[in-house]
Amino acid sequence: MNVLELWLHEIGALFMTPVLLVLVLMFAHALFALGALAYDLIAPPLTGRRHRPLLAHAIANPGCTIEDLELKLAALLERLRLTSRIAPMLGLVATMIPMGPALIAVANGDSIGMAEQLVVAFAAVIVALLSASMTYAVLLVRRRWLMGELNDWLRGRMPADGETLRAAEERA
Repeated sequence: MNVLELWLHEIGALFMTPVLLVLVLMFAHALFALGALAYDLIAPPLTGRRHRPLLAHAIANPGCTIEDLELKLAALLERLRLTSRIAPMLGLVATMIPMGPALIAVANGDSIGMAEQLVVAFAAVIVALLSASMTYAVLLVRRRWLMGELNDWLRGRMPADGETLRAAEERA
């Protein structure tokens, strides 16, 4: 290998640990988001109230505009969107980095070294795809809920603090 190739190889290997750490964090975020969604599905029948973040924002900021609520909606979904899109890319990076050493191990007849490299590569891509899948599913549900909430606000059917949606619809 010439100096440039060796330098590129070292740079790629340098990123393996940070990429794996970010993937672990994304997986933890995905599990948390899935749990929060499950709670939001279960809590309303038990408490009779659903968390409505856009309503809370509108109450806390009298005179807010549709643009303010759209920005709040985007901010609420941003981490889910980032995780669902970036996790597969990082999974690919974490798969490709060990492929070089695995191919070198194959060329040297070291099947154990190759297997060790491939285990890390495939585990990383599995964690990345699971993270992306979970956060994408949560993103779709939460976006639908928030868009419905925004639609209710536009139609003047947003409940006042402590008021039920049905009472707000009857009022409107």
